[in-house]
Amino acid sequence: MSDSRQGTEKATASQRKDVRRNKQILLDAAAAVFVSSGVEAPVRDIAARAGVGIGTIYRHFPTRADLIVAVFRHQVETCAEAGPALLASCPTAYDALEQWIDLFVDFLVTKHGLAAALQQDNAGFETLHAYFIDHLVPVCTQLLDAAAAAGEIHSDIGGLELMRGVGNLCVGAENDPSYDPRTLVALLVAGLRQPRRPGSGAARSES
Repeated sequence: MSDSRQGTEKATASQRKDVRRNKQILLDAAAAVFVSSGVEAPVRDIAARAGVGIGTIYRHFPTRADLIVAVFRHQVETCAEAGPALLASCPTAYDALEQWIDLFVDFLVTKHGLAAALQQDNAGFETLHAYFIDHLVPVCTQLLDAAAAAGEIHSDIGGLELMRGVGNLCVGAENDPSYDPRTLVALLVAGLRQPRRPGSGAARSES
């Protein structure tokens, strides 16, 4: 392969990397604006937060619906990627599960506006709901399996079942600022724990 061809391929790969990075910045900015101002927030607010011109956003996402769908997918992927990362970094599998569920609650509580907007197109919403299930249920299952294998939780609950339970506890949070579903979700997750075996805890001090 000639040096010129290698140089062209490297430049193309670098350009693609830059495009992906810029798109990620746009999606992060849009997600933050949607959370604070709703999905009908002006595009100029998103552009300002991302540090780009409005034309750049429309070049990537010609319509608001395109942007909403992209943000939803981006947030699902971010939540999915967090599972294995938490398993690798947390001291126990249960800690990883607990922290991931907290991220999942954040996703549910802050993305109701996205869900409402997406439901205006039932076919599109069904496709994205399937995307949500396909990406997040395996991650939740992986976390549950790891914690069960370590003897930290009961092994008789599935990923979809737990996610539905958490989702039910989050319903209504967007309409009642005084309701924080995290308290009840924390109780739900704590209820998964196996009873501590006698003698498995810290040694008792002698009297």
